[in-house]
Amino acid sequence: MQYRLVGNTMPAVEVLFDSPGESMYTQSGGMAWMTEGIRMDTNTKGGLLKGVGRMFAGESMFMATYTATKAGAEIAFASTVAGEVLPINIGETGGFICQKGAFLCAEPSVELSVAFTKRFSSGFFGGEGFILQDITGTGMVFLEIDGDKVIKELAPGEVLKVDTGNVVGFEKTVSYEIETVKGLKNIFLGGEGLFLTRLVGPGKVILQTQNFNDFAGRVASRIPSK
Repeated sequence: MQYRLVGNTMPAVEVLFDSPGESMYTQSGGMAWMTEGIRMDTNTKGGLLKGVGRMFAGESMFMATYTATKAGAEIAFASTVAGEVLPINIGETGGFICQKGAFLCAEPSVELSVAFTKRFSSGFFGGEGFILQDITGTGMVFLEIDGDKVIKELAPGEVLKVDTGNVVGFEKTVSYEIETVKGLKNIFLGGEGLFLTRLVGPGKVILQTQNFNDFAGRVASRIPSK
């Protein structure tokens, strides 16, 4: 399998299958275009419980697997908002944790499951931070980034506090929890969210410059109501 990233504002990843039997899977509706010589199969990938878990993580219950029936077949998976597509070789990272909705597509050897914060109550009220996706296995996975990506390398014990909607993901060596913004004035007058993601190194953290929930809220506030 070979791949290339195409586009700038609304990017996509274009995959070239080298031989029959190679495949990629994505959530329902993730495919943008493909050539002849590709077979599609839709299922829950891993069973009903995993499918339900993916629904909680912001993905579709069913996954679509696209398998090449001949060499040289091509398929593309496009991002849903303006930003970037981030390729990650999971076998080289030892696993990765990402926020819900970040998953775009992956090879079948990549496993996608649900991960929860250690403190259920704080995570529940933390919005984006409550439900995460645990990516394991080997092979390539492609993540969606809203806006531009920012990569931080945290040293052991180094702390980074981020608005929950601006976290794309992080290596499993990074510890994670949700904390509330301190001070009533900050909560009611600060103009920010009530919760922050507290990340503690060592490890790599991927951030995104656009918080899509905030963006959608601004658009919704300008829609005329009757």
